[in-house]
Amino acid sequence: MSRNTSEPAGSPGQLTTSFDFELPHGYVDAEGTVHKHGTMRLATARDELSPLVDQRVRDNPAYLGIVLLSLVVTRLGALKYVHADVIENLFATDLAYLQDLYRTVNDTGTAQVACPSCGTRFTAPGGRPGEA
Repeated sequence: MSRNTSEPAGSPGQLTTSFDFELPHGYVDAEGTVHKHGTMRLATARDELSPLVDQRVRDNPAYLGIVLLSLVVTRLGALKYVHADVIENLFATDLAYLQDLYRTVNDTGTAQVACPSCGTRFTAPGGRPGEA
């Protein structure tokens, strides 16, 4: 996975905000063209909140991941737009790949937690703030 950055390489405080990827199989469009190379950007708070009011997500909570990926995948091959229909028509392996990539680039890798019994605070591996 290569990385694009929002600041020139070597800049102090460099933050990676978009990530190039290659799907294992690729999205096959109506003309039969396979689109494998793409870019995913970091998710914003709005990206994670806006699907919650989407009627498709309200009707089927499992659709949340489809809508969320359609917001953060900014490029896929030569497609002009990446929308929910594109994401839902990916092969299962490619969908799982993008879900794993989303977790990898958006998770902090650690979470500050407190023991429910004694209240001792510590850093635990995995998770994001607010997740159980």
